[in-house]
Amino acid sequence: MKKSKKLLSMMLAGTMLCSLAACGGNSDSAADSAPADTGADAAQSESTDGKVYQIGIIQMMDHVALNGAKDGFIQALADNGYVDGENIQIDWKNGNGDTNNLTTIAEQFANDNKDLVLAIATPAAQAMASKTTTIPILATAVTDFEVAGLVESNEKPGGNISGTTDMNPINEQMDLLFQLCPDTKTVGFLYNSSEDNSRLQIEKAKEYLDAKGVAYTEKTVSSQNEVQQATQSIISECDAIYLPTDNIFASSMPIVKDITVPAKIPTFCGESGMVENGGFATLGITYPGLGYQAGEMAVQILEGKANISEMPVVGSSEFEYCINKEVAEALGIEIPAELQQYMIEPAA
Repeated sequence: MKKSKKLLSMMLAGTMLCSLAACGGNSDSAADSAPADTGADAAQSESTDGKVYQIGIIQMMDHVALNGAKDGFIQALADNGYVDGENIQIDWKNGNGDTNNLTTIAEQFANDNKDLVLAIATPAAQAMASKTTTIPILATAVTDFEVAGLVESNEKPGGNISGTTDMNPINEQMDLLFQLCPDTKTVGFLYNSSEDNSRLQIEKAKEYLDAKGVAYTEKTVSSQNEVQQATQSIISECDAIYLPTDNIFASSMPIVKDITVPAKIPTFCGESGMVENGGFATLGITYPGLGYQAGEMAVQILEGKANISEMPVVGSSEFEYCINKEVAEALGIEIPAELQQYMIEPAA
């Protein structure tokens, strides 16, 4: 049973121009697709002008953050009158973490000439971008669109891609780490070195620690098969661990928890889904919120009110504290009174 967690709204001091890593889908294979509208169903699903918009969703892999972004996107469309099976037809494909699958999905969406595509996570966005320069592509769960080679600039994309960035409040996350674990002398980093988004977040965390004169160590992985060994090897080298919004680790938090909790090493994560699945604490973005923002951008495009080449990449205007009560108790860490309202109990 999971108790509801409370959100801490933090308004950004301007449009966030950085963009990730970040992630999920269902367990369907890349070849699976949504049922096609035929006959009476197709007639019923037409909009008043006879247009049924064909929208593709290409998702890197299955985990709670990326799933949340997808759900938020679909909810924003529905809230603005675009309902799957009525005036839009959504074709959702999950790459299951395989770049070959993502390439196949992207080729299919390009060949289908979708009216709009949502790409969830950087590898999915890059795969889709390589297959079309004309179909509008909105991406989410991307840390930095410019660094990922998706746009000319985050302020003026200049092509057929824009979206929402999941760049985290790295400095504030590090502040939380030292607030809850003030005796930390060395911070450990766990991440996938092949993810641009993960590297970017770690670089910013290192800048913070360098300025504070705090030591750090790191272990990187290239696949989920390496998570257990990397986690086991780092726990003897650090006092606390920071994990960015990394797709491999986001889907491997139960493994991380089984190693770090007995070792009494707290794990600070990039987003709340990772905390729910075994991490200790975060002050992070909300992926449903990011997806919702992307959905609102999609509405502007579908209605001809905006040109995607001129739509700036935008960041989250809302962050949330999330602290895993079970993990906090197992670690023996006392949570300050002002943060206790953000403690959650993971699903059984």
